Amino acid sequence: MMKITALLRAFVLPACLGAVAAAAAMPTTALAALPIQTWTAPSGAKVLLVESHSIPMLDLNIDFDAGSRYDPPGKSGLALLTAGLLDSGAMAVNGRPALTEAQIADRFADVGAMEATSAGRDAATVTMRTLSSAAERDAAVSTMAQFLQHPTFPEAVLKREAARLSAAIAEANTKPEAIAEKAFRSAIYGSHPYGVSATVASVNAVKRDDLVRFYRDMFSPKRAVVTIVGDIDRAQAEKLVATLTDAMPAGIQPPAMPPVAALRNAMQIDLPHPAEQAHIVSGQASVARSDPDYFALLVGNYVLGGGGFVSRLTAEVREKRGLTYGVTSMFVPQLQEGPFEISLQTRREQAPEALKVVRETLGKFVQEGPTDAEMQAAKDNLINGFPLRLDSNRKLLASVAAIGFYNLPLDYLDTWTDKVKAVTAAQVKDAFARHVQPERLVTVVVGPGNVFGAASAGAAASGAAAAGPKAK
Repeated sequence: MMKITALLRAFVLPACLGAVAAAAAMPTTALAALPIQTWTAPSGAKVLLVESHSIPMLDLNIDFDAGSRYDPPGKSGLALLTAGLLDSGAMAVNGRPALTEAQIADRFADVGAMEATSAGRDAATVTMRTLSSAAERDAAVSTMAQFLQHPTFPEAVLKREAARLSAAIAEANTKPEAIAEKAFRSAIYGSHPYGVSATVASVNAVKRDDLVRFYRDMFSPKRAVVTIVGDIDRAQAEKLVATLTDAMPAGIQPPAMPPVAALRNAMQIDLPHPAEQAHIVSGQASVARSDPDYFALLVGNYVLGGGGFVSRLTAEVREKRGLTYGVTSMFVPQLQEGPFEISLQTRREQAPEALKVVRETLGKFVQEGPTDAEMQAAKDNLINGFPLRLDSNRKLLASVAAIGFYNLPLDYLDTWTDKVKAVTAAQVKDAFARHVQPERLVTVVVGPGNVFGAASAGAAASGAAAAGPKAK
């Protein structure tokens, strides 16, 4: 059972639905090497199933559209606490006695099963792994169904976990990497929910009634994607999903999220910290997971800074000049535009030069794109490494769950390598031009003293104002 302090990582560091009649919920299957069956359950839950009978195990993942972007103002941390406390107690139901937190854990342990709850900015997630034999599977599913559909959110557990979360936040606020990431998120997103992080005050403002209301409104099967991988057939899977979701709340349709807005100009935020090195994060809001430029950005980013020692940023900043031990770039696609960011650490006196080289390298890459040799090396590495993404049921579960939650094509995994192969250098150049504007980057520097002299945290107030919906 994953507790609140472990869940905090999703918020401070980077770091990855209406009920219909059963007769209308006809299944479809991807015509590909990986047969993903999908249908809509009578409860309204979207279901994806991959049968894998090689080992007697079953992995299950439920993603609810109930992430922290729905936290109400002043109560950031509500989604995190709600998800984290789902398995802290269950009401008595249908002749089954009420369960405490310890009893839920014991019931899973008794049948060799494991479960966890978590929450990110987009989704709240419940996972389970169990033996597929009927007795063990049914016992695990019954226990999960009881706390998933009838959670009690005990006041004492809320106080305990809120205190733990507050302590974790306070500790994170002393770490330069967490400070940089929070300031970066706030600056690139402004008032958008993606830019809000939980604070000690916002966590302490959350009451039990808030958890009950958030659960009732957001944890509806209509907002759920259920992914199942393992030793189970379609009929058994249908019964399992019904057991887990039929008695869940009807939920509400929350207001639409505001668009992610583009920055008017560049910002530099210099935050003094007694760390021995300067921690630098630079980037902007960039790409949604559903964007057609995804594969071009994936390949291009491998060349720029995602490929470790073979990336351009590493070559320029580390190998040629010795300004850092490591520098990386990454895109973090979300339901809406997630961040593009470059991060590194360097000695205080080297920070201005390191940042200058980073900006020059990025600017040249966006202007000229990758070379043919760089493209081939990136494609070879990505394609050769692809099987490692699917070499266990648990990894396959995560990949299939992403297909369901982000509404990707059912043949996504089967066509992945072909799409990587098909990316051209021109497509990378065009995609970066659409999604990365070097002249409008947010740069956060956390380190000893005033590294750059001119910038300050107050710059965020003037520079973070948005010019409207994010440019494409």
